[in-house]
Amino acid sequence: MYELKWSHAEKIVARRAFDKALGEELEALIREAKSRAARIEEPLDLWDLENWLTERRREIDRRYDYRYSVLPLVFAHLLRDGRLTEDDLNGLEQEKRDLIRRASAL
Repeated sequence: MYELKWSHAEKIVARRAFDKALGEELEALIREAKSRAARIEEPLDLWDLENWLTERRREIDRRYDYRYSVLPLVFAHLLRDGRLTEDDLNGLEQEKRDLIRRASAL
């Protein structure tokens, strides 16, 4: 989608921000899954949990794409959703931060 050049230092910043957001999302998912599992009382509840987890996995797989060509849009969505802050993106060149900021406002 974008033909941006990523320096080695920017790749480190990007990976750190990406891993932070993904880690926090997975931690929240684990907490919610444990809560739902604790409420299971019958077999149907078990399959509901499985379906919920499968859907969440699909959502996360769609949202977290670490290809550099789409990473600005990934960061824009994470910024808009509150999974990242602009401070998490410090170290990226201004052009990338501006692109991410503009895309997050859409």
